[in-house]
Amino acid sequence: MTFAERLIAYEDSLNDTDDAIADYLRQHRGELERLSIQKLAAALYTVPNTLVRFAKKLHYTGFAELKVALRAEYDAPAGRVEVPINIQKTLEMLDEGQMAAVARRLKRARRVYFYGIGNTNPFCETMAHYLKCTGKTAESFDYRHDMYYSADHAEPGDLVFVISVSGETDQLIKAVQMAKARGAYCVSLTSLCRNTLAQMADCRLYCYTQKMEIEGYEVSDRVPVMLVLRKLAEQYWALFDPPIGPPVK
Repeated sequence: MTFAERLIAYEDSLNDTDDAIADYLRQHRGELERLSIQKLAAALYTVPNTLVRFAKKLHYTGFAELKVALRAEYDAPAGRVEVPINIQKTLEMLDEGQMAAVARRLKRARRVYFYGIGNTNPFCETMAHYLKCTGKTAESFDYRHDMYYSADHAEPGDLVFVISVSGETDQLIKAVQMAKARGAYCVSLTSLCRNTLAQMADCRLYCYTQKMEIEGYEVSDRVPVMLVLRKLAEQYWALFDPPIGPPVK
């Protein structure tokens, strides 16, 4: 992941001091190579250990790796995003601990509702199928009004799992607002960007993909979405005794 992508993926662990460090590094990335950690700390009115902790929050091994990575990004030419890169970056940002926690939430939930619109709805159907085979009450919805009905009748103990690449689909935002008002727990899966659905969710999952159109047709890569969902399903199946499905690697 790039520096900017890590800031989004791990924003929950960052504080105001970290935000100030991130802003400074973005503005001076071309100068970092000649600046020592001591000089950077002095410029930020902090101490070197704070910079090291900041780097580790972004899952770098230390501040030295962060500097090298930022410099490489500064020097690298912009290129087209290819499918293998989408998959690679999605795998990099997967947090196994977070995925395991979501899997446990799915197992404990009384009912699970999967919300998606258009191209993401088939993924909702697939996930509902993955859960139903274990006896879990799980539903996806082909019609907007059915989705709204489920949200308006959700209860504490229910889990809503919303899938949207943009994270800004109005119908999904409305459904999540309704379900959360009724006490349901919400998990979002969106592309790696700051978006409304991710901000509304109790737990945020991300995949790496970018919007792409050809002659007005939306043809964004959806493989990363399915990659995250399949990994999550396998974590969920592994919670049963004996485990269901293929072993989790």
